[in-house]
Amino acid sequence: MIIGLTGGIASGKSTVSNLLRSHGLPVVDADIIARQVVEQGHPAYEKIVEQFGEDILDEARNIDRKKLGSIVFTNEEKRMVLNGIVHPAVRMGMKNEAAAHLKDGHPHVVLDIPLLFESELTHMVDRTLLVFVDEEIQLRRLMDRDGFTEAEAKSRIAAQMPLKDKVQLADAVIMNTGSLEELKDKVETQLREWNMI
Repeated sequence: MIIGLTGGIASGKSTVSNLLRSHGLPVVDADIIARQVVEQGHPAYEKIVEQFGEDILDEARNIDRKKLGSIVFTNEEKRMVLNGIVHPAVRMGMKNEAAAHLKDGHPHVVLDIPLLFESELTHMVDRTLLVFVDEEIQLRRLMDRDGFTEAEAKSRIAAQMPLKDKVQLADAVIMNTGSLEELKDKVETQLREWNMI
């Protein structure tokens, strides 16, 4: 079975991802693959530089994610262009990695995809698992974690589909509003319910 794990920025999805790994489940991380496909030498890198210019590169000619982020977070059209380059490359990378895990004899694979619903990638998975947190906690965590101002944090959150809208789309929801211990219990309960442990 392929599980699609999703959440929102600062929802605790990475923590849940690590908890799933601790149960021996292979996790294919879309963010890691997204970083790999935009490295020098990959076709997506060339296309991004072509579209956004060399101003987005650092001294080593790598894509400066902060510079590129500041362009696309405030411009919907440019974000669509970037997603049109990166998403197909990420999808292919995820499919290949998931197939390799299944071939190695793992009965279940988790695809960690932040924009699972926004990018309409539910066709890649059998079930969806959403990590949910309320907006107030999400905002505070993001400001604490990344050192953003309230305005910066709000614009990052606003760039994603609201978590409350994702609840309707998910097969299962893990509420991440308590302690790490509570979160561990919730993850374990969900895995048992799906007969994965």
